[in-house]
Amino acid sequence: MLNNKKIVVVLPAYNAALTLEKTYNEIPFDIVDEVVLVDDASKDETVAVGKQLGIRHIIRHDKNKGYGGNQKSCYNKALELGADIVIMLHPDYQYTPKLITAMSSIIANDVYPVVFGSRILGNGALNGGMPLYKYVANRFLTLVQNLAIGQKLSEYHTGYRAFSGAVLKNINYMANDDDFIFDNEVVSQIFMKGYEIGEVTCPTKYFEEASSINFKRSSIYGFGVLRVSLQHRLHMWGWIKSKIYN
Repeated sequence: MLNNKKIVVVLPAYNAALTLEKTYNEIPFDIVDEVVLVDDASKDETVAVGKQLGIRHIIRHDKNKGYGGNQKSCYNKALELGADIVIMLHPDYQYTPKLITAMSSIIANDVYPVVFGSRILGNGALNGGMPLYKYVANRFLTLVQNLAIGQKLSEYHTGYRAFSGAVLKNINYMANDDDFIFDNEVVSQIFMKGYEIGEVTCPTKYFEEASSINFKRSSIYGFGVLRVSLQHRLHMWGWIKSKIYN
């Protein structure tokens, strides 16, 4: 715990057997109370590795539910465990678990209710091997989103996120898409509810075992981001009523 806040780390996994142990071993267990591993019907030994590591809470989807569907199971379980702070950490070792203490502290001390690990603050993205086309797309989409939503995040697309339990209970994340656009819908919901998001600089690593979507899926994701941004603005103006904000 940190300031009497129960901290739960959730690991949305898909074929993470080669990197799960390295990720798990860097989690700061001096403050982390529980770890939840959700395996999205992996084709490797992710669950077996999780059991060997002694992870108490392991959920395995019989069918692949997608990245968003995986996170839904993660957050449902974390809240069921009574989490005050939920850290979403990819088990592919692309993001360092060493920032969990800093991100949790920001929430535990009531500075921000949500904290993102940003690859864009500083030079972490390109230095870590992010493909140039993804970096350019990230910057363009973030600019569009900031203009549409009226915020100033450095990036909306990081997979390293910390939430207060209260925020997750107050947004309808179960109404979101089951694919990658889930992340952007969550950001939109958070801002629509009037919460603020803090950011910390986060180095990142791109290597063969780290998960990464291909160009085609990246393009689909990009159009989804534009859709969510437009949806957010139209809902703010009262021109439409989207179910994800109910």
